[in-house]
Amino acid sequence: MSSDDDMPLSRSNGHLSKARVSKADDSAMDIDPSVKLEPAGISIRNGPVEDDDDDDVPLVNGNGKRKSRSSIAKVSYKADSDSDDNRPLAKRPRKAVDSDSDDEVLSRRRSSTKLPPAITETANIEDSDDDVPLTAKLAQRKKAIEKAAEKAAKKPVTKKAVKDESDDDVPLSRTKAPQRNGAKSKSNGVKKEESDSDAPIRSKTKTSAAAAKKNATASATKKAAPKKAAKKEESAEAEAEDEEGEYEWWNAPKKEDDSVKWTTLEHNGVLFPPEYEPLPKNVKLYYDGTPVTLHPEAEEVAGFFGAMLHSTHNVENPVFQKNFFADFSEVLKRTGGAKDRDGNKVAIKEFSKMDFTKIFDYYHAKSEARKARPAAEKKAEKAERDKAEAPYTFCKWDGRKEKVGNFRVEPPSLFRGRGEHPKTGKLKLRVMPEQVTINIGKDAPVPQPPEGHKWKAIQHDNKATWLAMWQENINGAYKYVMLAANSAIKGQSDFKKFEKARELKKHIARIRKDYERELKSEIMADRQRATAMYLIDKFALRAGNEKDAENEAETVGCCSLKYEHITLREPNTVIFDFLGKDSIRFYDEVTVDRQVFKNLRMFKKSPKKDGDDIFDRLTTSQLNKHLGSYMQGLTAKVFRTYNASFTMSTLLKNLKVKNLSIPEKVKLYNDCNREVAILCNHKRTVGAGHEAQMEKLGDRIKGLKYQLWRTKQMILDVDPKQKKKKGAEYFELDESIDAAWVEEHITFLVEEQRTKIQKKFEKDNEKLQANKEKPMPDKELKERLKAVSELEKKLKKEHKTKKVEAEGKSPTVDKVETNVEKIETRIKALELQAADRDGNKEVALGTSKINYIDPRLTVVFSRKFDVPIEKFFSKTLREKFNWAIKSVESDDNWEF
Repeated sequence: MSSDDDMPLSRSNGHLSKARVSKADDSAMDIDPSVKLEPAGISIRNGPVEDDDDDDVPLVNGNGKRKSRSSIAKVSYKADSDSDDNRPLAKRPRKAVDSDSDDEVLSRRRSSTKLPPAITETANIEDSDDDVPLTAKLAQRKKAIEKAAEKAAKKPVTKKAVKDESDDDVPLSRTKAPQRNGAKSKSNGVKKEESDSDAPIRSKTKTSAAAAKKNATASATKKAAPKKAAKKEESAEAEAEDEEGEYEWWNAPKKEDDSVKWTTLEHNGVLFPPEYEPLPKNVKLYYDGTPVTLHPEAEEVAGFFGAMLHSTHNVENPVFQKNFFADFSEVLKRTGGAKDRDGNKVAIKEFSKMDFTKIFDYYHAKSEARKARPAAEKKAEKAERDKAEAPYTFCKWDGRKEKVGNFRVEPPSLFRGRGEHPKTGKLKLRVMPEQVTINIGKDAPVPQPPEGHKWKAIQHDNKATWLAMWQENINGAYKYVMLAANSAIKGQSDFKKFEKARELKKHIARIRKDYERELKSEIMADRQRATAMYLIDKFALRAGNEKDAENEAETVGCCSLKYEHITLREPNTVIFDFLGKDSIRFYDEVTVDRQVFKNLRMFKKSPKKDGDDIFDRLTTSQLNKHLGSYMQGLTAKVFRTYNASFTMSTLLKNLKVKNLSIPEKVKLYNDCNREVAILCNHKRTVGAGHEAQMEKLGDRIKGLKYQLWRTKQMILDVDPKQKKKKGAEYFELDESIDAAWVEEHITFLVEEQRTKIQKKFEKDNEKLQANKEKPMPDKELKERLKAVSELEKKLKKEHKTKKVEAEGKSPTVDKVETNVEKIETRIKALELQAADRDGNKEVALGTSKINYIDPRLTVVFSRKFDVPIEKFFSKTLREKFNWAIKSVESDDNWEF
């Protein structure tokens, strides 16, 4: 039971829904039962929506009109203009703001720019000639997957299943002793929880670790026969790892007290950024045309703004300018202000009169000079930097060497924020040692702070996983130095997250049954909670936390949705339009169950208006507390992980990968990942460089097709009779390539060859100089470049005569045909890559793969179908998910 008195203050503002739902109110929201309802669907069309033929369909939204969010389209950013280059930034004229009014309905605003492609244009699950749109296919598939989940949840728990999941209710006397010598449990691929032990984890014998490693190496060698040899750097790291012995925490006994994170901890603190280096005397800030001298502290702040003039979307943002000028003025006041050449004070009162051009030119030239340095100089600088950072990169955690993640303290700068952050442009102050708290073992030596300084505090909290902490000045948030993503602590956190999602399988059917029943509850709080759970479960909405509107960007989730964020269209369509996480616009048009639509009508019932909460009798904490009654630790966030992993698991099971090449298998996996990303609404805007990247990829494919034509022509040079045998069509140039393109490509190939020769010459000379030997003279370079002229002459002759001489030693038809097959394989792989990349332009695959899909699913797919894991996980991700790779390496049948 809920009452107005029970509601938090932040929820009692505005119009509050009635505590109970009367039968009369319930009936008033009924929909015509004769209207045919569609199944719930999904859309990834995330741009403004054009008017269509649905103008006659009533919008059920109080006044029948949906108003836009006032925060959208509030700021207009000016494009670069060559004519403005010689004028102060603040004096440059602004282009007229788009005439669209903020009062106009978002879905009816027209845009002159091309809309992002609809889902039916971007992601093809399967090639089909039927007329069923992809949105409907996804909806139907998701429904089938949910049914499968419910069916799986209802299955009786077998002995094997008991082993898969940790069970705190099992008496300690009945648990088995930990397996030794690297033996692994094969119960569904996940090692069962070991008995609690008084022995600390670090006391695990080296013999056991070595044996486990030996078995793992043997298994990996057996599976990885077709894989390429690892790079020298990686093998060197692997050797170093072997020397110390890898800590396989997933095979270690379970700690008796899980809240205690470490027993001993040693580290060297944090690395502070270098002190400010003042500008040369001839580089000044100009105010109203006059160069001014500033105190170094104020000059540094002016430099922050000046150095980023190229970032127009920041420096031309009025909010950014206003916040910067306010903080800069405060620093000026504190440091004695600005002075002209004669030492007279200059009152800086208007941002528009400030000219940062000279400062920008200085930093830009400095940056370009750094990029243009010889490779040897860059290498030497990196070696020096690595040496200085080395003491901070690792710590000793319970005697083990663990990598530290973010040991560098952020340098001072201007805060940018995400989206339309109200504090963008404010000054991020330099963090001093007096603000830093160190967390370290009691018996460990405390790291020395910089000379003349001291730490804020030293503590020995073994239940915390951070090494150092301080508070930043912008939002008052605390910054923590943590272990790296590939550390045991981070790995255990990921493992627990995915195991929690796996455990949800056993409860999901009951949870869904309960919230479907409570959709009709007479208690408004229960009805709102059930509706929110439906939206979170079906459409992967984030739960949402309340924001401080004055200090944070106006982003929302399910529980914090407001009146203007939802539009209802008869008979059961719901349009979401709001700023989600990271201020990314969430726009989705979905169809929902009849009762859910009815409830949303009720939650938007007059006198509610813009600014009022939809779920005014529900908070995220209340929702999570309710979910915790079903399963310990269950929160709304777990639903996203569960839905993503279970969906991916189901899709991968149904794949047919027989007789496919590795690129084809990779594309099938990416197609499944794309479906999960779409179902979980992991969207992204099409990158500004996408078209250029696709064009470049297209040119690479054309280049290979041109090379294919040349290689086939070599067959005719070896044996002219092959033309009659294979047919003239076999030897024709691809129709997508014309003469003009070939001429451009020949120029490209010639320049590419010239660049390679020049770089090789420079690199060889650097090696000679490093060995204190005499460098090669320029005439050697000229001699090498003769090959470029010969190549150009040869290619132009081929293009003109359409005849190509066979290359290589003793060429035969069989040898040339082998080269043809290799080129065709490369073309097919690149075409698959191009289709994959274009299909993913609006979908963020990385988000789902890294954060929501259990990595063990990817590992099993990789092993089962002989696809190198490198095709799915980068080196960084392989380190992060090392626990997943190792824990299921002996079980190809592991299931989520």
